[in-house]
Amino acid sequence: MDFGCNSMSKVGIATLPLHSYKAPGWLLKRMVILGKPILKILYDMEGPDGIIRRLSDTYWFQGLACILGFDWHSSGCTTVLGGVLKQIINPQDHGLIIAGGKGKNSTKVREHLQDKGKVLDYSVDDIEELSETSRLVAKIDNAAVQDGFNLYHHLMIVSENNWGIIQQGLDGNIKKARRYHWLSEGLTSYLDNPHKNISSEVVKDKALNMVSSESRKCRKTSLEVIQEGSNRIKRYLSKLKDKNQTTLVDFIKTEDRMKVRQIPNLNMPIPFTLKWESVDMVNKLGVNDYTELLKIKGLGPGMIRALALISEFIWGEAPSWKDPAKYSYAVGGKDGIPYPVNLKRMIGCAEILEQAIDQARLNNTEKLDAIKRIYEFKSRQKIF
Repeated sequence: MDFGCNSMSKVGIATLPLHSYKAPGWLLKRMVILGKPILKILYDMEGPDGIIRRLSDTYWFQGLACILGFDWHSSGCTTVLGGVLKQIINPQDHGLIIAGGKGKNSTKVREHLQDKGKVLDYSVDDIEELSETSRLVAKIDNAAVQDGFNLYHHLMIVSENNWGIIQQGLDGNIKKARRYHWLSEGLTSYLDNPHKNISSEVVKDKALNMVSSESRKCRKTSLEVIQEGSNRIKRYLSKLKDKNQTTLVDFIKTEDRMKVRQIPNLNMPIPFTLKWESVDMVNKLGVNDYTELLKIKGLGPGMIRALALISEFIWGEAPSWKDPAKYSYAVGGKDGIPYPVNLKRMIGCAEILEQAIDQARLNNTEKLDAIKRIYEFKSRQKIF
């Protein structure tokens, strides 16, 4: 099986207002009822890889959440729809496995793959490769891209040959959540602008983006710097302090020694909180590739920032500070936005879709008509 990068990636980002309440049981039940026929149509039309491709599209994912009755503008649509999909999708019926989830489940990708991997004939090596990919993608959106959103949801959807990842982070300061989409199909690089089709209602003034093509030289310099060892890096950080670069970074400690002065959008690393043993690990392993650098456990956002700053202010190789982000609606939402959920309509839609599926088994034309009715239904909701 080949789960690696191969030709045009389709991944994206969406930013949503933070809602802390839980979805009611009656809504979850009906989301499953309506979601099942939609997934059946997709499987009949496009197979397991088609489902991954759809869910890896920010707009389609948002539209599906809306069709199923969840708030179009809520951060909860990501986690709730993810939970609904885990109830609907299974390897026997869809040729897919969904691993991970919200909170603690986000770290259980390997465990979930091991539990269901036999159905898709995953080998031990396949599971290990997918698990490493899961961890790398999470590391990229949490450390290589530092936009202020800390990940708390990570969902991986895999078929025999492809994978998609949907993860979400929280920025408590602005009460927003941002969703990140990844797709293995067509992905050529994890490091040069892997995020395409990006949508967001919030764009940060400054966001460290080490996976931008503009950061290539900075990545190269960062690798060279970290190979010099922890003692040399500490001296570089000391030089930054001596240069009094307070317009961008200030390592001066406050009285409680646990805080530093901050600049808008960026919290700079404090030297004594960085895990220097991870730097020594890089030297022992002889890492000379930035992707491999990101895989090192314990080498987190703080060290990535420190290396980027050293590269910029001492060696003149600046990273990209541009936020990689640039937005979706359908049967109503449980809080009445854009209008109250119509339970009768939801059940009726499920029944119509079930009938369409039965007819679609006769010929491809009916299958296409069924999918068109879904899209037409979604479009009609926008005018209410």
